[in-house]
Amino acid sequence: MGTPLLELRGINKSFGPVQVLRNVDFSVHPGEVTALVGDNGAGKSTLVKCIGGIYSTDSGEYLMDGKPVHVHSPRDAAHLGVEIVYQDLALCDNLDIVQNMFLGRERRSGIILDEPSMEELAAKTLAGLSVRTVKSVRQLVSSLSGGQRQTVAIAKAVLWNSKLVILDEPTAALGVAQTAQVLELVRRLADNGLAVVLISHNMNDVFAVSDRIAALYLGQMAAQVKTTDVTHAQVVELITSGRSGSLGLVEEGAVA
Repeated sequence: MGTPLLELRGINKSFGPVQVLRNVDFSVHPGEVTALVGDNGAGKSTLVKCIGGIYSTDSGEYLMDGKPVHVHSPRDAAHLGVEIVYQDLALCDNLDIVQNMFLGRERRSGIILDEPSMEELAAKTLAGLSVRTVKSVRQLVSSLSGGQRQTVAIAKAVLWNSKLVILDEPTAALGVAQTAQVLELVRRLADNGLAVVLISHNMNDVFAVSDRIAALYLGQMAAQVKTTDVTHAQVVELITSGRSGSLGLVEEGAVA
């Protein structure tokens, strides 16, 4: 597969006496969707926040394109091309699509906003992702459906020359048709060469779009495998017990 775009080695993270991540190894390749799965409390959110620079790690290595880097803030992560779309989407209902996509990164022409170029780039980004469900980039976000909002949030993430897009439960509150549209968009991101991390509890979504599955169990990486090499039942076992047959964590005291 070549060099991963993102590679984490031996990541540890504690909050006081509670160790949330234990020697976690995690890699993401360009052009692939990697599903990050795990039960509530497994450490998924903490791992993502370490990748995004919100939390600093206690120890371990963070590599981009095979080179060690230091990420101390979300700005550092964004500079490396890492964008995260959180479950709450962080969109402003009272602004239109263009204003949301450029919020905090507005283009200017002298002392005024360069509205024409922002509108053109927003439309170009949506078109590049083959988004056809949005009638106008000047629609208020408050008028959009859940699927359309998710689409705008994803388009906003890829607008800034991102290399890695992390999506936190992008289909959690969507109906069947909207879920299908968002999953198509997720697949399209990877097909366009981006590395995508999909956090999901929905195994149907995971198996529909992912190339690899990384299963966290109680802060440890139980396994990271090709999706085609495991079954639905095996992934559920990895999530719930950290092990499935010969796959997963070795029990303490057992011989590997």
